[in-house]
Amino acid sequence: MMSNSCKTTVIYLSFLLCLIFTACKRNKKVDVSNIPVNVKIERFDKDFDQLRTHPLTPQITLLQNKYGLFYQDFIERIIKAGSTADTNYYKNLRDIFAGQAYTDLKHDVDAVYPDMDKQDAELTDAFRRIKYYYPQKRLPKVYAYLSGFRAQTTIGDGYFGIGLDLFLGADSRFYPALIENFPHYISRRFTPDNITPRVVEGIAREDMFPEDDRDNSLLAKMIYNGKILYFMDQTLPDVADSTKIGYTAQQIKWCDDFKANIWGFFLEENLLYETDFQKIQKYLNEAPFTPGLGDKNDSAPKLAVWTGWQIVKQYMDKHPDITLQQLMANRDAQKILNESKYRPKNAEE
Repeated sequence: MMSNSCKTTVIYLSFLLCLIFTACKRNKKVDVSNIPVNVKIERFDKDFDQLRTHPLTPQITLLQNKYGLFYQDFIERIIKAGSTADTNYYKNLRDIFAGQAYTDLKHDVDAVYPDMDKQDAELTDAFRRIKYYYPQKRLPKVYAYLSGFRAQTTIGDGYFGIGLDLFLGADSRFYPALIENFPHYISRRFTPDNITPRVVEGIAREDMFPEDDRDNSLLAKMIYNGKILYFMDQTLPDVADSTKIGYTAQQIKWCDDFKANIWGFFLEENLLYETDFQKIQKYLNEAPFTPGLGDKNDSAPKLAVWTGWQIVKQYMDKHPDITLQQLMANRDAQKILNESKYRPKNAEE
């Protein structure tokens, strides 16, 4: 006859094995090849260029029929050419097409993107993964355009837009002249490999999981951003962590090397429950480095975002029974922190 203690041991071991199996299953790349989603990025930039060589009125009608609300958003909000309610903006379009700036930009975009087959395949895989976790999600059509360096990505009713002129590669001849708006620590990420991550991040932040205005403490913002990056982990399994968060490889290493110091700094400075955005923004926003941390300005920026990501990853590792949907719906940042048992050690420790 088996004793109660033996029964308990067997049950406990079985529970552990179940958790280990669930964790392994989560970390294993899910096969989504049978999910019926196929993304084809519509080249609005090429269709828009037809206005340069064809009569405007019939060609605009074709664009309006094909692209719907996006055409109006593009004219009025992206390139700010005027209202589509009348034809006064036609002159602005003719001026755009007549300028050397448009010709030069179109030349470089066409050279970098003769087609978008690679991005089509990447987005197809990512969108299938979104569908795997959220079967009812209505995924947007994806349009590519030239914004005149005004908008890298846009999201609207039923569409997601990609400004190809802000994905030309870090060494594009245009970006040095735009350094006031796009300093190098930003423009170095204007590469083709960033298109798919920025689309997925945009859908996550602006459509699926918008940030709650009431979540104004640093901890709440850390966990929110950590959840977004964890969502990207699940839907972009082949994308490097540095690309997802927008770091260099050296910045990722710096964070890993000094993760205990980073966490200790947030605790010692009593920052977790700080709600004054002026005090916490430097730990959340884009920057070349984080003031007050690291030697010779070698620290990574937006350390609260990176730390929130680590907390969420550890929380999910410790709770393999929790689904991605449950995580994204959980607004209790304090509970996620507590149950993550986040106590980091530096890489060399």
